[in-house]
Amino acid sequence: MPKPFTRLLVATTLSLSVAGLAQAAEPQPAHHETEKSTTAQFIDDASITANVKARHAEDKTVRITAIGVETHNGVVQLSGFTPSAKEKLRAEEIARTTQGVKDVRNDIIIQR
Repeated sequence: MPKPFTRLLVATTLSLSVAGLAQAAEPQPAHHETEKSTTAQFIDDASITANVKARHAEDKTVRITAIGVETHNGVVQLSGFTPSAKEKLRAEEIARTTQGVKDVRNDIIIQR
């Protein structure tokens, strides 16, 4: 498959996965307010992760297969390996400018 098509396919798959997750994890009537907010936060975090990954897939300078993305309470953690500081910084910049992100921990390791 051509690389642009692969990136589009990955971005679309991630978006559909989050949409399915959001529908499947629709909040049930909670006995406590904390249960409800925990479920909502989980959905928000999953959405943020998918959006960061999709934006990484659209950017030709970021190798999406080499960089991991996880989100907890709006804080994105980037991990993995890259051969350049430029890619590490670009991955962080994309994450920081993604809607809903409160902070970014960039744990990507530069390996030459």
